[in-house]
Amino acid sequence: MTVSYSLEVANARFGGFSKLLFRWRGSIYRLLYKEFLVFCALYAFVSVFYRYTLTSRQRDLFERIALYCDHFTNTNFIPVSFVLGFYVTLAFNRWWGQYTSFPLPDNLMMVVSGNVHGRDERGRLLRRTLMRYAHLSSVLILRSISTRVRKRFPSLEHIVDAGFMTAKDVEKLESLNSDFNKYWMPLTWFSNLAAEAREEGRVRNDVALKLLMEELNKYRAKCSLLFHYDWISIPLVYTQVVTVAVYSFFAFCLIGRQFLNPMKGYKDHKIDLYVPVFTLLQFFFYVGWLKVAELIINPFGEDDDDFETNQLIDRNFQVSMLAVDDMYQNLPPTVRDKHWAAAGSPAPYSQTAGPGARTPAFMGSTYDMR
Repeated sequence: MTVSYSLEVANARFGGFSKLLFRWRGSIYRLLYKEFLVFCALYAFVSVFYRYTLTSRQRDLFERIALYCDHFTNTNFIPVSFVLGFYVTLAFNRWWGQYTSFPLPDNLMMVVSGNVHGRDERGRLLRRTLMRYAHLSSVLILRSISTRVRKRFPSLEHIVDAGFMTAKDVEKLESLNSDFNKYWMPLTWFSNLAAEAREEGRVRNDVALKLLMEELNKYRAKCSLLFHYDWISIPLVYTQVVTVAVYSFFAFCLIGRQFLNPMKGYKDHKIDLYVPVFTLLQFFFYVGWLKVAELIINPFGEDDDDFETNQLIDRNFQVSMLAVDDMYQNLPPTVRDKHWAAAGSPAPYSQTAGPGARTPAFMGSTYDMR
């Protein structure tokens, strides 16, 4: 389930983010702790090997190698921050694009509810079937790209059992020979059924039919965009470059960041602390940054912060069916509102809003200029 903390940061205050630092689920600690422990174990192994296993001559050679590695890790010879920053930005933009491309039926269901008429069984059947076709298309595309949805619907029979399609729909879908994903077929059924409703007079004019088709095409475009996001990934070579850069940097740090004998007078080696605190912090930040990119590059998996695709399917299906069925021409009575006799009067505030809730209206930055 997606981790939400919006309420905790609704108001900025002293130490506002401090409560979030101790969460485990969805945290960077959960994502990173295995790599962190491996790095600590390897560093400790190299340190013990250097201190207690090597001979005096071998220690001198190791120290020269350590100084050499330390020189290149401290001079940005491997531009870790640059390649990581650009890569994470690219991954985040891709993540946000996938979120905004999720096919939501809200606009489509409003148009169907307002333009496909008939309180009889035929009218109800048309509206529900149109929305069912729209949902079937989104289920088919999500089943192709989301592991959660694929596990929920491992076969078309499971989609039939869930009520998103019928056995006849399966026959129609499988009867069409195509080597490509056929998620678009239910949307074609939608357009044909909308044209049939127009011929029957359920859609009363061509303007209403045009509006239906426009919203359908927007819905189809988002389904198609999700499919292409899954198909076209960030180039593998760039992902490899970033991964190799980060891990090779810290591989050299295992040797270059060792505390050397302070009695030998090496530059910046005047104290022996055993625990490389700042190197560990650097590992936490850089590798944590890489893990963030790994988390968001494909949000249709089963990580803590991946999209709740199954919940979205359930929500969209229930809400759209309510809109085109139960809510069809189901209006509350039209009555005079509370401010009928006093037009323009301000809406009241409850006591819980507090004494400073009502603020003066903003009139423009130069309104009070003298």
